[in-house]
Amino acid sequence: MNTRQIDPPEHRYADELAFLAAADRGPRPPGWTLTPQAVVTFIAGSAGRPVQGPDGRQVTFAAKFVGERALVERCVVTLAGERGLLLVGEPGTAKSMLSELLAAAVCGTSALAVQGTAGTTEEQLRYGWNYALLLAKGPSREALVPSPVLTAMTSGAVARVEEITRCLPEVQDALVSILSDRRLVLPELPDDSVAYAAPGFCVIATANLRDRGVSEMSAALKRRFNFEVVPPIADFDAEVALVTRQARAAVERVGAAYAVDEAVLETLVTAFRDLRTGSTVEGWEVERPSSVMSTAEAVAVAASIGLSTAYLPGPDPLSLLPGHLVGVVRKDDPADHARLLAYWDGALRRRAEAGGRMWRQLWEQRDVLRD
Repeated sequence: MNTRQIDPPEHRYADELAFLAAADRGPRPPGWTLTPQAVVTFIAGSAGRPVQGPDGRQVTFAAKFVGERALVERCVVTLAGERGLLLVGEPGTAKSMLSELLAAAVCGTSALAVQGTAGTTEEQLRYGWNYALLLAKGPSREALVPSPVLTAMTSGAVARVEEITRCLPEVQDALVSILSDRRLVLPELPDDSVAYAAPGFCVIATANLRDRGVSEMSAALKRRFNFEVVPPIADFDAEVALVTRQARAAVERVGAAYAVDEAVLETLVTAFRDLRTGSTVEGWEVERPSSVMSTAEAVAVAASIGLSTAYLPGPDPLSLLPGHLVGVVRKDDPADHARLLAYWDGALRRRAEAGGRMWRQLWEQRDVLRD
């Protein structure tokens, strides 16, 4: 029985990773489990072309990250050159998912991660101590508790630092010497005072643009990263497919059946895109809320509607959308509620008057927004 709520990519896609490792015998950077080309294929898909395995079996790989293949290729090249990789973008643009997929494909694990917060300490990027052993035996390798970054260094793996700009600047700068010198000094261990980076070690960090300036990275640290911007999904159909796939997976993980009509999901994604971009596909201007109207938020709403349909049957799934939208837009700024009402009374009303059945049903739910 699977006891994990969510399988990390190295487990979820273990068969694909094993197949690619056997199929592509080209040159690998030191310490990598796959070739750079195989990493790109694993993440961005094989573009409909089957990959030939050594046993004659052919496998076609679907894209796991919805975005430009060129972006994935640049990320892979950065890691192959042992540069730090910083993925930046609006919240909810799958930066963390891309980071996990890259780590799983490059070194076989995405688990060596530090979650950046205002409470993250330097020890979480360097090392700490088992104080019981420290008192009993003094400073020693046995008493040292390595951070995920130090473990990645010494094993030649990928370290991930999530939301690096949420860490205090003095904590962030613990990475400067690690990325520059590829070693970490352990002054408490005079006879074993340096940990060296093994071949394959690299760092992937993420930062969202909403937190830019919360703890601005120093110029010294910025120079040690290649920056890649992860944009929102541009293609409507691709976003609908992703929201459908992720929401279905979330509902099915709890043993329920996902029964939300695709038309409802298309309406949901359309509303999110309108509010995210400040413009509708018809060219009507919409006042953008300050809240993040990301694909990740759309997935959360779609999953919630799916769970309501599965566990609390009765209401039309579309009728649940207004209440969930209010919950999303009021997370950051109460004034966004008025912006949502303006959207309802503007673009949505015009679509309802044009005869769109789904939009007319939504328009009839406008009183929910005012409660």
